[in-house]
Amino acid sequence: MVINNTIRVGISHGDINGIGYEIIMKTLLDPRIMEMCTPIIYGSPKIAAYHRKALNINNLSFNHIRSANEARLKKANIINCIDDNARVELGKSTRDGGESSFLALDRACADLKNGSIDVLITAPINKDNIQSDNFNFPGHTEFLAQTFEAKEYVMLMVSEIMKVGVVTGHIPLSKVATSLSKEAILSKIRIIDKSLRQDFAITKPRIAVFGLNPHAGDNGLLGDEEKEYIIPAIEQAKKEGIIALGPYPADGFFGGEDYRKFDVILAMYHDQGLIPFKLASFERGVNYTAGLSVIRTSPAHGTAYSLAGENVASPDSFREALYLAIDIHKNRKIYKEISKNPLRKYDVNPNQVDESVDIEAEENQNL
Repeated sequence: MVINNTIRVGISHGDINGIGYEIIMKTLLDPRIMEMCTPIIYGSPKIAAYHRKALNINNLSFNHIRSANEARLKKANIINCIDDNARVELGKSTRDGGESSFLALDRACADLKNGSIDVLITAPINKDNIQSDNFNFPGHTEFLAQTFEAKEYVMLMVSEIMKVGVVTGHIPLSKVATSLSKEAILSKIRIIDKSLRQDFAITKPRIAVFGLNPHAGDNGLLGDEEKEYIIPAIEQAKKEGIIALGPYPADGFFGGEDYRKFDVILAMYHDQGLIPFKLASFERGVNYTAGLSVIRTSPAHGTAYSLAGENVASPDSFREALYLAIDIHKNRKIYKEISKNPLRKYDVNPNQVDESVDIEAEENQNL
């Protein structure tokens, strides 16, 4: 039983036919990981053994446990969550792959909810084969939001280069414009501002807000959403003391590297923000669900069926997801203590605001 302050990291194994086990095992091969946390994999010892043999990984063993409370320190622990008859078919989307993804995720979420684990890292799932009566969601983010009763949340992509959130997530592009409103945009700005303070230890977050239309609407010439929804949301956020600027045209913003002047970017829809993010940070990017009462991260890539079993998948993104979850867990504890004792000094993340930036100049800049 874990009896010290080591962070208990739950890991759901994702799609058994993809690269989930490969990136998990390659990450856990580094002995320093065991010094940082106690990993608990929600999956299958039998399937883990299959992948270990296929990848010729001989220097990693798993401690088989029945519950998270049995987890041993400095060991890679694993809980069996699925039917032993589940079949691995590397590189294929199968019913077993989807069902086993859900069963592991569901068990891990139950333990996260009851406090048996401190954070959750989700290995990639296939958003199609996981669909069932128990899972009828576009992806992890929406499932987690319902499971942990979060009415408002943000899919936040995180890397050392940039952070990108989206107002509308996994919805058809044809529905984006009709899904926008001042309230929806303002809600995302508020969540991001709180998350950067609480989870990333940034005391004065600067948020760049994108327009929806080309050239941010060109003063109504190319669309009215900026005038009707986006600018009013930004103005209200400023009244609440949030440093939110824009709306900025996405093309010029990335082309001119203006993203370096902000702590986070709020895009209006999925591809507007995630295409440039993944272009810059695909290998080390992390998907974080901001706005939840719990901490969940994931690598910023999918199941990569074409790489399954080839021993060529990079664990970098998964490793960064694990590091980020641990960092956020620590930052939340500090933030909670600061809230209780606001006059006491604490050492926090040095990623603070650059006071030399002229906020008004940024706001009026023509990108």
